[in-house]
Amino acid sequence: MNSVQPIRDKKQIDAMKKALKNSSDRSFIGRNYMLFIVGIYTGLRISDILNLKIKDVMQDHIYIKEKKTSKIKRFKINAPLRKELNKYIKKHDFNEESFLFPSSKLGPNGEKVPITRIQAYRILNKAAKECGLQEIGTHTSRKTFGYHFYKKYKDVAALQEIFNHSSPSITLRYIGINDDIKDQMIDDFDY
Repeated sequence: MNSVQPIRDKKQIDAMKKALKNSSDRSFIGRNYMLFIVGIYTGLRISDILNLKIKDVMQDHIYIKEKKTSKIKRFKINAPLRKELNKYIKKHDFNEESFLFPSSKLGPNGEKVPITRIQAYRILNKAAKECGLQEIGTHTSRKTFGYHFYKKYKDVAALQEIFNHSSPSITLRYIGINDDIKDQMIDDFDY
């Protein structure tokens, strides 16, 4: 079974950013980078990120109906994310109904559509390979957000609520904290 891990090292996050900045489709400069940035700053699921439209990110908060849970979610856009979003949107001729992460392909009725989950996986995986990272998938951005949020604030209850998890133990397992603890225990184990 392939497990997906958060990116724990901030230098590796920077390496991913750099690789993704250099990988965008020529038509949508910065798209692949922004895909990662939105994920690591919001912790949203990839299915919700891909459906974001420009109008969804033009206010102080992102309001969405989560695809997986059907729950309404409100998430603050902080200053670093706002700065990156503004730069990205300014580069493109988007209108408020445009998808934030458009595909170069059109939908069945000739309409513009967002990139697919498979495309997002390929984008992230290609950049990860360039950076020498393994165990990367579409949940990596979400898990990376959670891991660093927890490391900074040590508030599993807040993170549990952000992720809509049913228990703190699920949240800690999801973001890889339990793996870190077990690895440290094995490293420290001796007779």
